[in-house]
Amino acid sequence: MLRLAPVVIVTLLVGPILAGLAMAALPAFGYLPALGGETVSLTPWRELLAQPGLARSVGISLASGLVTTAVSLAVVLLFLAGTSGSRLDHWIRRLVSPLLSIPHAAAAFGLAFLIAPSGLLARLASPSLTGWERPPDALIVQDPWGLSLMAGLIIKEIPFLLLMSLAALHQLDVERRVAMARSLGYRPAIAWLKVVAPSLYPLIRLPVFAVIAFASSVVDVAMILGPTLPPTLAVSILTWFNDPDLSRRFMASAGALLQLGVTLMALLLWWGLECLARRLGRCWVEGGQRRRGELALHVAGKTLILLAAITALVGIAGLAINSLAGFWRFPDSLPATFTLQHWQRALPSLAGPVAATLVIATLATLLALGLALAALENEQRSGRHPAQGRLVSALTLLYLPLVVPQIAFLFGLVVVMEAVGTRPTLWLVTFGHLLFVLPYVFLSLSEAYRRFDPRWSRVALTLGATPNGAFWRVRLPMLLAPLLTAMAVGLAVSIGQYLPTLLLGAGRVSTVTTEAMALAGGGNRRLIGVWALVQASLPLVGFIIAVGVPRLLWSNRRGMRGAP
Repeated sequence: MLRLAPVVIVTLLVGPILAGLAMAALPAFGYLPALGGETVSLTPWRELLAQPGLARSVGISLASGLVTTAVSLAVVLLFLAGTSGSRLDHWIRRLVSPLLSIPHAAAAFGLAFLIAPSGLLARLASPSLTGWERPPDALIVQDPWGLSLMAGLIIKEIPFLLLMSLAALHQLDVERRVAMARSLGYRPAIAWLKVVAPSLYPLIRLPVFAVIAFASSVVDVAMILGPTLPPTLAVSILTWFNDPDLSRRFMASAGALLQLGVTLMALLLWWGLECLARRLGRCWVEGGQRRRGELALHVAGKTLILLAAITALVGIAGLAINSLAGFWRFPDSLPATFTLQHWQRALPSLAGPVAATLVIATLATLLALGLALAALENEQRSGRHPAQGRLVSALTLLYLPLVVPQIAFLFGLVVVMEAVGTRPTLWLVTFGHLLFVLPYVFLSLSEAYRRFDPRWSRVALTLGATPNGAFWRVRLPMLLAPLLTAMAVGLAVSIGQYLPTLLLGAGRVSTVTTEAMALAGGGNRRLIGVWALVQASLPLVGFIIAVGVPRLLWSNRRGMRGAP
């Protein structure tokens, strides 16, 4: 049965995506008999190209994918180069999981409350530093250039790329490389960038591509922080899809294919940037500079990562303050009164979405964990290294749901489900979440699973245990901390899913994320603060359990607690 696990995973990931893309392509060319499209035509594309502001929407989507990725990757590399082995390095490594657990929408709401004209920053600086007695008339959130959108995405993608980089660094002998470069007179940060970064990047290229795809096609963050006239391409597609005029779904399908093309263009441009960076980097390495820029690298490595972390944490604190705020006039730094009235009003309507969120997230995470464990255990028993044979393509396919824009295939997947008579249910939404939870759970667990010392299992086998017995009684207990961490990551990913819930649930399955996003267009910051804070708190509970349970169970076995 274990041999079937890789096949099931590949089928589960590839099948729905290919079917969704195919069923999005047919309406894009006018063929969808259910809506009266009996012939193939280019009418949907003509209507799409005639939409006002389309070029600007495409430009912002493209720029968002490239700028977000470039800045996030630069911050991560500078941090690793400038602070490796320091106290800040250990502190940030412990903080990366909680930061990663914050859903994108909650982080976006927090940033919006922070940088808005009447947000926390303006209040703290007014009137003493700015002289403002009223909020300035400035379009900061939802600015037409998408700068606030990129800032929100950068805050969330830095922890993801940092986590992927930390996992990949275990495959490189970093200390030996840096020590050899130091013996040749190179300063620490410069040595790291010259001898470690070139070997690290190929190992994290696929996560980088995933960031490009996500940032260029994100919906929930764009609805909160992105421009509105015109919005980003992905938001426009969702608007056309939800239009009461069903004929606009043909244009939405054409837009979905255009979004796929925009993402592919972003990836192609990034490949060009890779080639340019490779040439410039080779010249820099061969130039032999050993000390120039060392101080600037250290300062940038510390400052930028701290700025991103503090911004995310202060944004969440801003959500908490707004959820408890009573009367709060500008430019007061804090509310005049605090009240639980907003929580009391929201509690009756919180129970249903919270329960649905936890049920969907738990089911999707458990299914993903079972498939990941089966595939990894099959890999261990077959003795095949992940870099051998077909495993390379299988591992690459794990990133397929992350690299293909959600809006590009989920619309087609909805058409497929309607064609086979599947109604929107909680199980269908769970299946949609599984497509995105499975890659993260596998990637979170795979490194620890492969680094597990096989001698423990061999000892169990020599004592008479069966392979299954060694798996359940030796391997799983010793890997409890990584297992719980992978589950916490899966829960966080599922809780933050907006588009799969909205499209596959057809608005009938309400989760905390969909309810919070429904409030995004309103002006009630207090109510938004309540829902966004609940959304941010649910994944955090999972990470607290992942850290606390191993420490409690293995209090007398330090090596099994998962502590660094």
